[in-house]
Amino acid sequence: MTALAPYLLVGCVAAGLTWVLTPPVIALCRRIGALALPGDRKVHTIATPTLGGLAMWAGFLGALLVATRLQAFDGLFAFPSGAVGVAIGATLMTAIGLVDDLKGLTAPAKLAAQILVAGVMTGTGVQVVSFWLPGQGTIGLSSDLAVVLTVAIVIFTVNAVNLVDGLDGLAAGLVAIGAAAYFIFSFRNASNGLFSGTTPAPMLAAATAGACIGFLPHNFNPAKVFMGDTGAMLLGTLLAGATVTGIGHTTRPQLRDGFALVIPVAIPLLVLALPFLDATFAIFRRMRSRRGVMVADKAHLHHRLLEIGHSQRKTVLLLWLWSALPAAATVALSIIGSRRVIPVFALVALTGAVLLVAQNRRTGNKTV
Repeated sequence: MTALAPYLLVGCVAAGLTWVLTPPVIALCRRIGALALPGDRKVHTIATPTLGGLAMWAGFLGALLVATRLQAFDGLFAFPSGAVGVAIGATLMTAIGLVDDLKGLTAPAKLAAQILVAGVMTGTGVQVVSFWLPGQGTIGLSSDLAVVLTVAIVIFTVNAVNLVDGLDGLAAGLVAIGAAAYFIFSFRNASNGLFSGTTPAPMLAAATAGACIGFLPHNFNPAKVFMGDTGAMLLGTLLAGATVTGIGHTTRPQLRDGFALVIPVAIPLLVLALPFLDATFAIFRRMRSRRGVMVADKAHLHHRLLEIGHSQRKTVLLLWLWSALPAAATVALSIIGSRRVIPVFALVALTGAVLLVAQNRRTGNKTV
């Protein structure tokens, strides 16, 4: 196999298993009554199976099982290790999401369970041990600070993905884009001094992207199944795990310019800029209105795009595009440098903003 082939195989296995296993999960949901019913905050109009995350979980674990048999990944599955820790964390987080989807959990109980799982992950090898900063060199973290920072990354990523899971295919597409971008970045830079030692980050990112891609044919509008909290919390855990096992073990990278050296620290924000920003705005919005920060509302970005006249499919495609822009810029920064990337990124972002504002005004004029 070429250097890239094992990763492609892992991603394809995750996609294939998820695609094949989703119909049986749909049948199971109908049999046990695990259906999302229409409601005030919902945009769907029919009862829809809601445990699709189980298929993605099985697809991801199946891909890891295949990876254990590939020579390219020798040494990545010794315990404790990042790959094993992420698999354990993903399984526990999926279980929490399953309970929430079937029985319902209070916001404090869900958050406490998430913190517990994130803590377990830190004890099984998933920790931000060190990272590189321009002018500061490699910064090593104490064990206490490493645990706190890792838990914070896991919790915020899990809830960021959960918050944007409001339209058919939106969360799965966003995570696929982020995981694919992170795979390209980590795969290219795993051998140039960016990561200290052997990292499972590219493998985890490939499996995560594959699971999302395999789920999308069943989840894109009109969705036959939703991922539910089972899937959203799983995907957040996988993204956080891939990120931590990569950037959490960085040394001085050999990239093309000084600005690009910041990428290992900024990449979680760049590849998930949309859900991170939406989650941040949601927290401030709910605090301002004196509501619990985990109490759901209907004021997310995707809700606003629907309100100004976009169809659900167009809204999802627009949000995918906006997520792909910073993800692609992140990868390009590590390849060709900031002098060429930043002007193009700024021009595309400005053009997109103008078009959105113009669409908003046209729609507003029609409804006056």
